[in-house]
Amino acid sequence: MEVNAFIKCFSMNLIEHQRFGWIDGQWDSIHKLDLPLSDRGLNHSDGIFETILILDHKPVLLKEHLNRWQKCATLLGMAQPPKMEWLEPLIEEGIQHQSLMTNSGIVRLNWSRGDHEQRGIDLPIGIPKAKEHRFWMEFNSYKPCFSPLSTMISCQERRNANSRISQCKTFAYSQSIQARREAKLSGYDEALLLSTNGELCCSSTANIIIRRNSDLLTPHLSSGCLPGVMRQQGIQKGVVHEVKLSAKPEPRDQWLLINSLSCRPITKVNNQNLPIWSNYQEFWYELISKKKH
Repeated sequence: MEVNAFIKCFSMNLIEHQRFGWIDGQWDSIHKLDLPLSDRGLNHSDGIFETILILDHKPVLLKEHLNRWQKCATLLGMAQPPKMEWLEPLIEEGIQHQSLMTNSGIVRLNWSRGDHEQRGIDLPIGIPKAKEHRFWMEFNSYKPCFSPLSTMISCQERRNANSRISQCKTFAYSQSIQARREAKLSGYDEALLLSTNGELCCSSTANIIIRRNSDLLTPHLSSGCLPGVMRQQGIQKGVVHEVKLSAKPEPRDQWLLINSLSCRPITKVNNQNLPIWSNYQEFWYELISKKKH
C-alpha cells in the first residue's frame, strides 16, 4: 500500500474510533492493540502513567510530566521509563495523526512492570531492567474542562498520608472510582477526600486550591495528596502556598479543583455554598505558560 493511501486509511480508522494508540512499534485503534494477559499492570495495577494535554498540536508541560514519571518509577522500585529524547518524536508522530481530527487532545503514557512468569505479587530478584517493563501510549480527542461542580467530603474513602502509592500516578484507581461513585449517588458531581491524618487532601482526580483572602492555598504533600503538575506550577511560580487545611470552608473562601486537563470551581462543599472564582480559566492558562510571576 502506498504511504498516502495508508495514512488516509489510518486516519479514517482514527476518525471512526476517536481513540488510538501505540505499542511495540504498532499504531492502531486502542480496540485492536493487544496487551498480554500476563502484564503486571493488568493483573496487579503495577504501573504508572502520565496524562498530558495537547494544545495547538504540542504536548503541554511535557518535561514536567516526565520528571514526575521518572521520580515515581524510582520511588516504586521500577526501571526508568522512556526518556524525553526517545518519546518526543513518537509523541509528535501521534499528534500528526490526531491533528487530522482535532487541534487538541491528550496522550497517556503507560509504564508497567511487564510480564511475570510466576503467579503472585512478588517481584523478580535483582535490579529492575527497562527491557523487562512495558511501555504503551494512548491518544484521545479532548478539550479542557472548566465547568463548575458541586462536591461532598467522602465518608467512605481516605487517602493514605504515609503511603508511597499516594505520591504516584499509578494504574490503581479503585479508591477514586468509589469516591466518585459515592458522590454521584449522593447527588454531587465530585468527592473531596480527607487523608488518614484528618487533613483536606484532594478530589478523586484533581488537586485543591483555595483562595482565602489574598492567599492561594493548597494541601501540603504530607496530607497524602498527589504532587500534581499544575499544583507544582503554582508553587514554583510563587502564587500558591502549601499549608495544612481542614475540610470546612471559611467565610468567603473560593475553592478550585485543578489538574492538567481541567480547572473547575467548586460551587458547594456538602451543604455549604461557595462563591466562584472570577478568573479561574485565566489562572489555569497562566500556570500552563512558562512565564514566571
